Amino acid sequence: MIETPTIVGIGEILWDVFPAGRKLGGAPANFAYGSHLLGSRAVVVSRVGNDDLGREVRQVLLQKGISDRFVQTDAALPTGTVRVTLNADGQPQFEIIKPVAWDSLEWSDELNRLALSADAVCFGSLAQRSARTQSTIVKFLRATRPEAVRVFDVNLRQQFYSDAIIAESMMPGSIVKLSDEEWPLVASLLGLPANDIRLFCREAIHKFDLKLVCVTRGQHGSVLVDSTELNEHPGFRVQVKDAVGAGDAFTAGLVHEFLRGSALAMMNDTANRMGAWVASSEGGMPEPPAEGLRSALARLESI
Repeated sequence: MIETPTIVGIGEILWDVFPAGRKLGGAPANFAYGSHLLGSRAVVVSRVGNDDLGREVRQVLLQKGISDRFVQTDAALPTGTVRVTLNADGQPQFEIIKPVAWDSLEWSDELNRLALSADAVCFGSLAQRSARTQSTIVKFLRATRPEAVRVFDVNLRQQFYSDAIIAESMMPGSIVKLSDEEWPLVASLLGLPANDIRLFCREAIHKFDLKLVCVTRGQHGSVLVDSTELNEHPGFRVQVKDAVGAGDAFTAGLVHEFLRGSALAMMNDTANRMGAWVASSEGGMPEPPAEGLRSALARLESI
């Protein structure tokens, strides 16, 4: 077990703009924040504009205890924003602005050194919508050590994905996380079984030599599958305020336990607790509860 792992979220950082105001977000940044709360050395790799929103990104990260060292500044493109609307169940709909600063993430020697030190890295499909950022993400992944955990968090947003990007991202040794809405489409794109979730997971593991496949089911929990075992979790009972960032917090909990060699049942439990806590809060980076995160997570009740 690694005492204090270095965990990297690489890709988009942005402002989720709700009708009532804006919250800092972006899947890799939300993931890093959740990892930070769980005690890891969490690093955000992204890019913001040379504007007020970009400067505020840095301020908020630092206030939350996360370094802005690997957040680049773009001289021309603005800081990323996403217009978010919520349905009656708190499920978000996104309008993602393009082009923005995180579409122009640059590779550097400093990023190469960070990759070599990373124990886990989480990346998604959305940030790979631009060739430049995709190239930087691929270089980062290739620079990681063989034993590092690479987590592909599928994010099928608007038209910002392709079968080629999805296939290339399911690199050997990775953990792949998808939602219940995403896995049938990914199955169709990759020529995998699209009518049986268990068969899909097994075939994906075999075809891409994956360590683990996870399918999240929102408030209904999740399914984890590795090469030998399947584990289902029913989820936790919470009042959903908004589900933005809940899946990213889930991934943070999953990786936290995976790096500790935990059994699938423990991974599923911690991941669902993290996701449920964020879903019961506002935004993807809510402040930790006054009683302490672990106490709050322990109080959650299974469905």
